[in-house]
Amino acid sequence: MVGEHLEVERKYDVDDSYAPPAASALAELPDVVTVDEPVEHLLEAAYFDTADLRLQHGRVTLRRRTGGPDAGWHLKLPAADGARRELHAPLGRAVRKPPAPLLATVAGLLRGAAVGPAATLRTRRLVTALRDGDGRVLAELADDTVSATVPRTGETTVLVWREVEVELVEGDAALLDAVGEVLAAAGARPSASASKLGRALALAAGSGGRGMEKPAKGGPRAGDVVLAAVREQVAALQAADLLLRTRQPDAIHQLRVAARRLRSILADFSSVLGDATPPLREELTWLGGELSTARDDEVALAHLRELLATEPVELVMGPVAARLQQTALRAGASGLAAADRMVADPRYLRLLDGLYALLDAAPSGDRAGDPAARVLRRALRRATKRLDRRVVRAGRIGGDQRDDGRYDTALHDVRKAAKRLRYTAEVTADELGRPGRRSVRAAKKVQKALGDRQDTVVTREHCRRMAIAANAAGESAFAYGRLHALEQARAERAEARFEALQPTLHPLLAAARKKT
Repeated sequence: MVGEHLEVERKYDVDDSYAPPAASALAELPDVVTVDEPVEHLLEAAYFDTADLRLQHGRVTLRRRTGGPDAGWHLKLPAADGARRELHAPLGRAVRKPPAPLLATVAGLLRGAAVGPAATLRTRRLVTALRDGDGRVLAELADDTVSATVPRTGETTVLVWREVEVELVEGDAALLDAVGEVLAAAGARPSASASKLGRALALAAGSGGRGMEKPAKGGPRAGDVVLAAVREQVAALQAADLLLRTRQPDAIHQLRVAARRLRSILADFSSVLGDATPPLREELTWLGGELSTARDDEVALAHLRELLATEPVELVMGPVAARLQQTALRAGASGLAAADRMVADPRYLRLLDGLYALLDAAPSGDRAGDPAARVLRRALRRATKRLDRRVVRAGRIGGDQRDDGRYDTALHDVRKAAKRLRYTAEVTADELGRPGRRSVRAAKKVQKALGDRQDTVVTREHCRRMAIAANAAGESAFAYGRLHALEQARAERAEARFEALQPTLHPLLAAARKKT
């Protein structure tokens, strides 16, 4: 069985001469009343990873720990605000091979590669518990002396260091900050390493945890900037993969957005990235399509349930809330099943392999070596012109033509162009500054207005289907018709917001139109 808890901790580097804060100083911290005597634990942890450290690059650690109160298999996954989700499995008979459920969780990171021992860490840990007046443990302060053995090709490296960890138990962030101030006064420094394994591997490689080199004089090349943007979105895709496999909220949405951003970057910067982009774009289109129905249903049904809750009771006739809830549950289960099939498909793992191959190779496009600013300006201009053409095309559809579906299609095309402009502008914002940020803001406004309008296409279809089902069951369909009408009104308001936005878009679009 696999258990889970959220780990909120901070790590600090200390010298060998470091003296822990006195118990009296710790007892003055917010809500702390008593400070336990330190308890010693002798821990041994074998860390597992692939030969090319795919888990470590994904900010994930997999270990088998013996000793201490939490012996077993641990899989640590990144979470929000610097926290980490930790999955546990008992040791059982598995001493050399990690449990299958934990490996299944990181299948997207492993991509079929085998895991083996990456390092062994032995830790002498002195744990001090900080308690409140009721005896509850608010936080634990761990003084660790670590000895790491890292197997290298033809040799074994042994490293020793000391560090301090503060982990919240039932305390809050204010206590974490206060403990950090006391530790800093005692000479502790925030650690540059997110994990013990990361520190051991960095030291063994001789990097000491140093950051990236600064770009050479003359500014970055286009290939450097674009490849960094691709790397960021591949990391987002992998993070969303972990969220999906561990059933976290919003996982399908985040996976779909990362796929769309990647597809946009590959399309608008193919002259930088080279010939590998067309097949990857095709596969990213497939990935987004596999997730589209699940995400659209999730948004639509959540909105309808919120809308129904605001309706006067006398206008809700029949078991409308129950039908909506059941529809949402069925759609959610169906969407998760489809997403599970997608991430288990060898085609998906091949796509990930292709993306990593793109990251590992030097950009091969004709513009890869050009100054980044020049290439980014051109890409931003092209994306803006694309939006301009589609806005103009939609504006030419009027009168009766708006009733035959052509206007709906045209506005959908405007929304997609705005989304692509936004993603392209986000790549350029740091390098180009104000023009990139201005384009991001404008594109977001268009995307929001027309996104709301597009959402009502899905909500109205759900209303229609539920009305048919309710009628067949002998129930009143009145409430579904009313919800449909409210959604039609929402679509018209969204369309009006888009029309009102156009004067503010004209300067941006006109400026791009004048450029050649």
